Formats: sequence, structure tokens, C-alpha cells
Amino acid sequence: MQKIKVSIADRVYPLSVSQQQEARLRASAKQIDEMMKHYEQNYAVQDKQDVLAMCALQLAVRLAQEEDQRDSGGKDIEAKLHSIDRQLADLSSN
Repeated sequence: MQKIKVSIADRVYPLSVSQQQEARLRASAKQIDEMMKHYEQNYAVQDKQDVLAMCALQLAVRLAQEEDQRDSGGKDIEAKLHSIDRQLADLSSN
């Protein structure tokens, strides 16, 4: 584990992370800061907490969409496997 500091919303957060996590955490903190700047520049939002809430909401929606896509992709694969299994069963019974 190593100690790093990431900055989000003009605050510094010390974290203990593995080397594998460091790049992802730094990139994620940068993404949040960029999202915050977007909201601050394009919307009349004064409170940092409101901006952070909007960023959290946007990230949660993205995560839910990705989970939905992953779930539907798994169902498609499952249906194809069942179809192949039926075809193989038909072939073996002949």
C-alpha cells in the first residue's frame, strides 16, 4: 500500500491504495473535477455540494446503464447457449 493525495472539489483527500488502484483513482478524481467544472460553467449552481450531488447522480446513472447493458448481453448469450444445447440434443437423439 502507498499513500497518495487526490484533490476533489478543491479539497485534498489522503488515501492508502495499492499500485494497481492509483492510476484509476487519480483518473476518477480528475473526471469528477472535470464534471464539476462543466456543471459550474453551464448551470447556475452556486453550492459545491449541489455540484457534487449532480456529479454523483450522473455517475450513478452511467453505472446503472452499464449494468443494464451487461445484464441484457448476458441474457442474449444465455439464450444462444440454450438454442445450441437444444440443437445438440436434437442431433444426439437422431
